[in-house]
Amino acid sequence: MQQNKKSLNESYSKTAYPLIGHGARTAEVLLEAFDDVDGGQSADMYGRGAIIEDFQSRMAEALGKEAAVFFPSGTMAQQIALRIWCDEAGLKKVAYHPLCHLEIHEEDGLKELHHIEPILLADKDRLITLEDVQRLDERISCLLLELPQREIGGQLPDYGELEAISAFCRANGIKLHLDGARLFEITPYYGKSAAEICALFDSVYVSFYKGIGGIAGAILAGNAEFTAKSKIWKRRHGGDLVSLYPYIVSSDYYYKLRIGRMKQYYEEAKELAMLFNQCEGIQTRPEIPVSNMFHVHFRMSMERLEPLLVDVLDETGVGLVSYLRETDDHSCFTEVHIGDRYSQVPKEDLMMAFRLLDEKIKRAALV
Repeated sequence: MQQNKKSLNESYSKTAYPLIGHGARTAEVLLEAFDDVDGGQSADMYGRGAIIEDFQSRMAEALGKEAAVFFPSGTMAQQIALRIWCDEAGLKKVAYHPLCHLEIHEEDGLKELHHIEPILLADKDRLITLEDVQRLDERISCLLLELPQREIGGQLPDYGELEAISAFCRANGIKLHLDGARLFEITPYYGKSAAEICALFDSVYVSFYKGIGGIAGAILAGNAEFTAKSKIWKRRHGGDLVSLYPYIVSSDYYYKLRIGRMKQYYEEAKELAMLFNQCEGIQTRPEIPVSNMFHVHFRMSMERLEPLLVDVLDETGVGLVSYLRETDDHSCFTEVHIGDRYSQVPKEDLMMAFRLLDEKIKRAALV
């Protein structure tokens, strides 16, 4: 009887040196965050208490905003941000990229819960430009920009373009909201602080489970009037849990642990992308990463490539990628993001894995 083929994800989970992220999301993540917590520390209660208020104040300062509110999820935070700006303008129309998280991952929550109409800007394969915003032929209350644009490889606009879009929005009464789920990860590329980037926006959301690696949670920041309204909407959405402190403790712990490593992750992402690009039939997008994440495109069908990758992972113990997604019958891609794991991989083993991958792809191309 023929044995089932080993899956790529299965092989990846058993490698000695997986490259991607900070590590498996097990209970250990929570245990580490709580290791030094005083057992007598008071919890927050329905959005109030020192533990949540202190964290919100520190995040507002880090983002250069007047105030900040902790949310259990970014999905909740961003829908609320857009609702507030729409209500203020008396116009339920917003604009964002066709591959915006709100458009493709939230089951039409913005439309069904808030009856807000999204205007899709730009082609799905490129970034929103100033020209796209200037050419809008209808009024909108808010423009949402995602930095980096995850679904197209984590691309970023030139900072000057970002400044120009911000200036245009302010001159034309359009609120500018930042989907900054991965905001901290882009600061090394721009050479700007989080606060400097956020100064271009009226409101900003950041995640604490992506590059930071906490359990869950998000911050929504803006002026005092905006954040006061966001607290009311948070209650309406059921986001005011009796206590959010497990999420706050882990967000705070991993923020302090990793905020100073963003440049390291960025430099390592560039190194890893270079290794991928040196292999036959492989190209990263962007070619040179602008944050700690990028996409890897393979000019080979997923069906043919997966067993080659499984062999490389099994033979070298280096987990290059954990999954593949089909682009068409002749190509596929994956997403890579760098965290604490990458620096733990011996360089000799890493180079061996890429040499073997290149050899196997070249050999397969001859068949």
